[in-house]
Amino acid sequence: MLRAEGLTKHYRQGETTITALDGFSYDFPPGATAIVGPSGSGKTTLLNLLAGFDLPSAGTVELAGVRIDDLGEDERATVRLKNAGFVFQSWNLLPTLNALENVAFPLLLAGVARPERNQRALELMEKVGLADRANHRPNQLSGGEQQRVAIARALALEPAVLFADEPTGNLDSAAGAKVLDLLLEHASGQRRLVLVTHDLQVAARAARILHLRDGRLITIEKNS
Repeated sequence: MLRAEGLTKHYRQGETTITALDGFSYDFPPGATAIVGPSGSGKTTLLNLLAGFDLPSAGTVELAGVRIDDLGEDERATVRLKNAGFVFQSWNLLPTLNALENVAFPLLLAGVARPERNQRALELMEKVGLADRANHRPNQLSGGEQQRVAIARALALEPAVLFADEPTGNLDSAAGAKVLDLLLEHASGQRRLVLVTHDLQVAARAARILHLRDGRLITIEKNS
């Protein structure tokens, strides 16, 4: 369902080549996998490559049985819509839509009828504790509220793989715990959650922790 082999990413800065990721290989099993490491270790780069938002300099990514590193941008977007959800660190909410419409947007892209998509979106807004903010636009919401809307949106299509970049980073401890419970609940059965976090307490709740340093996978830690 999600596998990386020899994944490498180089960037150019003037005359210098920066290696953000160096030969990452891992076959992600069902359940929750946390990715940790110091700033600049390649965590967000890895997430973007796994989700097909960026292409590797070398190596392969297989998502839902499809090699997405071989696909064009539109084809990758189609595979992602059918199989993956993504919680961005910067939220990426659409400013002209209210919270409910933002959550329903993936359902609209998937062709779900309006009554069904609005009902599903409202249920998710309730799960993240924001049903009373459904008609507010992003600029009328706090950072933490926007983060919860983004998480609800990522869950809208019940994706087989959910990618989350610091999903609790803008939340207080109570809201963060509630959101983490929701994400881990989603990762039950054969679904996968790939979670980047700097919070070791959050990482400890995942089934396994991948430690990155200087773009390389250093250790794999399994939690009991």
